[in-house]
Amino acid sequence: MNEFTLILLEWFRENGRDLPWRQTKDPYAIWLSEIILQQTQVKQGWAYWERFMHRWPTVDQLAEASEDEVLREWQGLGYYSRARNLHVAAKQVVTMGQFPNTLEGIKSLKGVGDYTAAAIGSIAFDLPAAVVDGNVYRVLSRHYGISTPINTTEGKKEFALLAQNLLLPALDREKQGAGLYNQAIMDFGAIQCTPSSPDCVNCPLMETCVAFREGRVAQFPVKLKTLKVRERRLTYIYVRYQGETAIRRRGEGDIWQGLYEPLLIEGEEWTMDRWATHHHYQLSIHNCRQLRQNVKHVLTHRILWADFYLWEPDERPELPRDYFWIKESELDDYGKPRLVEKLLESMKL
Repeated sequence: MNEFTLILLEWFRENGRDLPWRQTKDPYAIWLSEIILQQTQVKQGWAYWERFMHRWPTVDQLAEASEDEVLREWQGLGYYSRARNLHVAAKQVVTMGQFPNTLEGIKSLKGVGDYTAAAIGSIAFDLPAAVVDGNVYRVLSRHYGISTPINTTEGKKEFALLAQNLLLPALDREKQGAGLYNQAIMDFGAIQCTPSSPDCVNCPLMETCVAFREGRVAQFPVKLKTLKVRERRLTYIYVRYQGETAIRRRGEGDIWQGLYEPLLIEGEEWTMDRWATHHHYQLSIHNCRQLRQNVKHVLTHRILWADFYLWEPDERPELPRDYFWIKESELDDYGKPRLVEKLLESMKL
């Protein structure tokens, strides 16, 4: 067996994380964990996985839920397209009659790519497919000193081939070898070979690690800079009138699709004087107060700057199109972006 693979499996036996979705072969539970853990730390995702499994123990029950229910349960995790895709995929599985047990079948599910399909397939069905994610890129690039950028076509092919070759020896040695190897290298990257301050001194692969030997651990993996980060300015106005507030559901084609938000003005920074004459809102300076200013909220390739206001008009104002009134006591029933949660938190200060 390849020494790298052997050491990795031995390390995993001693140090692998005891996670609830590893105590089952249920593809639904495993799939749910993989979708939640995309862009999410295990510590945070664990609670969400338990909540989803408690509320919808089977894929059929998840498929029967409404999109609003799923988005509300997902609230706080971010990257809400994952939740929408999760719901669509659940309906796909129900239509299929069972969870697909081939890589191509699993990849046909909405929101499932090569990595997620390999993880589900290897863990749930013992399919011999290696995972390649951020942890794997980091571990392999450091250990073998690979300087090919991971976000290039050449790099993706190189790492995928290497990962698959390293997986194969585990198939001969271990029952459920593919799943064990994939979980081992993911945990190794999350616990031992971390992005910053990796525990190199106590690493069982230290002697064969090129990056450690050459003192270049921090230089791997190599990634080309691509997209420029854009900035957007948002002004949220929370309207409170006789125990009610105004919200709308965000539409398609932008961030936070399907989530709810209060009155929004987007674009240049607004001042109270300018708001007083704004034809949509007819704001009164005397009963609209600023809660917070220049709140920074970072998304992938976007930085949002937001101002929060509380408006308590004397008369019920006419709302712009798409907005509607709800009781404030019912606000928790609607899924909201984290930025709107920050607005609500600022009202409690």
